[in-house]
Amino acid sequence: MRTLGNPLVALLLQAPAGVLSESSTPGIISRLTGSWLSIIVVGTLGLLSIWSWGIFLYKWWTFRRAARQSAQFLEVFRRSNKFSEVQAVCRSLGESPLVGLFQIGYAELTAQLRQNAPPPDVANDPHPRAPAGRPTLKSLPAVDRALLRASAVEVNKLESRVSFLATTASMAPFIGLFGTVWGIMGAFEKIGETGSTSLQAVGPGIAEALVATAAGLAAAIPAVVFYNYLSQRVKLFASEMDDFAMEFLNIAERNFT
Repeated sequence: MRTLGNPLVALLLQAPAGVLSESSTPGIISRLTGSWLSIIVVGTLGLLSIWSWGIFLYKWWTFRRAARQSAQFLEVFRRSNKFSEVQAVCRSLGESPLVGLFQIGYAELTAQLRQNAPPPDVANDPHPRAPAGRPTLKSLPAVDRALLRASAVEVNKLESRVSFLATTASMAPFIGLFGTVWGIMGAFEKIGETGSTSLQAVGPGIAEALVATAAGLAAAIPAVVFYNYLSQRVKLFASEMDDFAMEFLNIAERNFT
C-alpha cells in the first residue's frame, strides 16, 4: 500500500500545477493580436460600431429636440390669427421640420399675394372707382408644390447619416465572416505543416477566427436596431409634415381664394 500510495500522492500533487498551466493559457483578448489580419478586421468592426453608436446618439438627441419644438410650433400656429405672428417665432424653433415647411409655404403665399396686389397709383388714390377686394391667391396648387418640395428637403435632413447604419448592419457580418474564413484557412494550414489534428494545435486558430465573427455580430445587431428605430421616427415626422401641409392649404384656401 505504501508503494502504491506514493505515486498516487505524487500525481495528486502534480494535478494543480497542470490546472494552473491550463488556466494561464491566452484568453480571448490575446487572440485579437494573433495576426495582422485579425487586428485589421476587429479594428475596422470596432470603428464601425463606435461610429454607429455616435450617429444613433446624435440623431436621437436631434429627433427629441425636433419633436419638442414641433409640438410648441403647432401650438403657436393653431393659436395665432395671422401667419406673420407664426413667422415671428420660427427663429427660436428652428429644429422643427414644420418650421421649414411653414416658411416655404408662407414665402410662396406672400409672393402670390404681392403679385395680385393693386398697383401703387390705385392703392394711393383717395377716390378709388371701385372698392378693393381682399387679396387672393393666383394658384393654390403652386403653394401645394412648394410645400411638397419643402417636405422632401426636411425629410432628407432627417435621414442624413441614417443610411450609414444600414450599411454597417449589412456589411459588418461579412467583414467578420471574412476574418473567420481567413483564420480557419490558417488553422488548416497549420494542420498540414505539423501533421497534428489535436485540439491544442487547432484550437487557438479557430478561437481567433471566431472572434472576428463575434465582433461582426456585435457591430451589426445594434446598427440594425438603431436603423429601424430612426427610420420609424423619420416616418412619423413625414406623416406629421403631411398633416401640417394639408392644414396650411386649408387655411390658405379658406382665406385667400
